[in-house]
This record gives sequence, structure tokens and C-alpha cells, in this order.
Amino acid sequence: MSIHDLVIRNGTVVDGTGRSQFIGDIAVTGGILTQVGGTVVGEGAEEIDATGLLVTPGFVDIHTHFDGQITWDEILEPSVSHGVTTIVAGNCGVGFAPVAPERREQLVQLMEGVEDIPGVALTEGMSWDWVTYPDYLDALDKRQWSMDVATQITHGALRVWVMGDRAVGDHTATSEDAAQMASLVTEALEAGALGFSSSRTYAHQAPDGSYVPGTHADTDELWAIARAMHEFGHAVFEVSPLGVVSSDPEMLIKEFDWMRRMSAEFSIPVLMILNQIPSNIDLYREILDRCLEARSDGALVIPQVSAKSQGLLIGLTSSHAFLRRPTFRKVREESNGDLDALVTRLRDPQVKAAILSEEDLPPSGELYEGISVFAQNGASII
Repeated sequence: MSIHDLVIRNGTVVDGTGRSQFIGDIAVTGGILTQVGGTVVGEGAEEIDATGLLVTPGFVDIHTHFDGQITWDEILEPSVSHGVTTIVAGNCGVGFAPVAPERREQLVQLMEGVEDIPGVALTEGMSWDWVTYPDYLDALDKRQWSMDVATQITHGALRVWVMGDRAVGDHTATSEDAAQMASLVTEALEAGALGFSSSRTYAHQAPDGSYVPGTHADTDELWAIARAMHEFGHAVFEVSPLGVVSSDPEMLIKEFDWMRRMSAEFSIPVLMILNQIPSNIDLYREILDRCLEARSDGALVIPQVSAKSQGLLIGLTSSHAFLRRPTFRKVREESNGDLDALVTRLRDPQVKAAILSEEDLPPSGELYEGISVFAQNGASII
């Protein structure tokens, strides 16, 4: 008779504590991890020989955009196939609750533009059996997944709910707007949200070119929300800051200053997106140093960084390698947003030759101007 549910033998254990890896066994008994390391005595109902393989805790992916997918997909590919056992959705200020029925398409378009998730998949996949944020969590409670799921309430959805058409653009929230948003954040936290997320980067746009609601939020609005999080007692504030993809280092440094002040004043952790910027490749090091220095005054600003380079699907309507060529910019401006007209002009051999012969203009801060080829396919597949 088996003593254990599962025994993993002879694996190279990396246990997540920071200590060196080691060879050993792992046992699960009665659904509980009962031994890590050494030699497990007794057989398991299931035995795995992990010789030559790494055995690690499940990975926690704190930055995903599964907000829609978790309402219809129980497997959550591709994360599950990469050892992820917990995901956090509701990042970058885009999500789907709270939402009035007439605003659903607006939030779908926002997610499609910011995160390149096809709007048709979201529209057809989601059941939309929620209105408020607690309703959304109740809808999720009816599902089971291959991993644990956590969510955050998002600035985009929150602002649209409270401010309607005024949510988009640089409209300032009134004190009543800010108070209502703060109250709804408290409601979401009480229902089970991990925190709140916002986007301030100009890189995040809906298909119509509008920025994520909250991009231009003033200090009064942000501080009202942070105060509500502080009063609740435990929550995280996640943000994609202004300047995270800009060539102007002062943008990101100014953003860091308010994040540091917010964290120190309200005793909440602030998670900020941090990228390496091609035009200022060492700026991220300065921000990392500032994060460490901030701890001296009680601030906890934690950078979220990518573990690998980012790949992009590029095209004439988004980003590509010729954005900084003078002739391309001239032709694009003369086309007045008409894609067919732009394509016709670009087919002109003289226009193509001019673009290819030119040097790039100085960086303007436009997203993804620093593009380089990392793979090239044969013409036969195009």
C-alpha cells in the first residue's frame, strides 16, 4: 500500500529560498507537501524519476492580462505549460469590471488596443454575467482552473464607470468622482481584489488612439485611491508609469518621485513597470538604485521587469523599422490616416528608394522606435 500520494525522486531541487540547488526527493502526502530533500521512505501512489531535471515551486506570474480568458478557459494556456501555478490579472489599468452593459465594447476595445488581444475573442468568449467588481469575482468563483487566479481592479474600468465619457482624455476627476472611485476600490478589496492598477504611459492606446482612462489622472485622484487602500490595510498599487518607453529620462524620474511619496505616505507597495530604453540603456539601473534608496524613508517601490526581450508583430498601422525615416513620415502625414493611400504611396519605387537611403531622425520617444531584426523568414512564407 502506498504511503504517499506522490514522490518525486532524485530531482535537482531549487526551492525558491535562495539557497543552492541540491539533489533530493519530494513527497506529497494527504495533499500536503511533507518532505523536501533527503531520501523519501515509502512508495508513492505516483512516482516520478526527476533525475537530471529541475524541481521547483510553481511560478507566480504577477503580470498577466487573462482578465477575459479566465471567464471561459479553465486551462489558461500558455502559462500552465510553463510551470505557472498562480496568475495575477488586472494589470496596466485595463480590465472588465465594473462595467455597465453599454460600456462593454469600450473596455473590449481598450484591452485590444493596449494588449493586442483580439476583440472578437473577448466579445464572443466572455459571458458578461457581472456588472460590479464583486459581481465579477462571484462569476469567477463559479469556475475552476488549472492554477490559482488573483485579480486587481483597474483604473480604466473604474474611471469609465464613474465618469462616463469624461473618463477618456485629460479631463480632471472632480472631488466627487475621486471619492466614488476610492469607495469602489474599497468595495473591490473587500470582495477579494489584490489591489488596483493604472496606466500612465502613452504607449497604451485604444484602437482609436485614445489613452487608457487614468493616464492623465492628477495627484488628488491617485491619492484618494491610495488613501482608500491604506485604510483597507493591505493592497498593492500597480502602474505602468509615464516615461517607461520614452527617450526622456526626466519623465520616468518624475514618475518615480510620486510613486515613492505615495508608498511612504500610505504604507502601500507600489509595483512599477520598468524597461530598458534603447536611447538611455542605463536609466533602469538608476531607477533600481532609487528603489533601494526609497526604503530608507519607508517606501516600497518594486520594479516589474521582463525576463526576456520582447517580440512584436509590426505593421504600417502600428510600429515598424522605418518610423524615423523622413520620407516615411512625410508620406504618412500626407495620407491623412488612409491606409490604402499610404500603401499606394509606399509602392512607388522612388518613395521606397528614398526611405531605404535615409538615416533615422533623432528619437522622439515614440513607442518601439528601437526595433531590430531578431529572426528572418524566407519570402516563400509571406
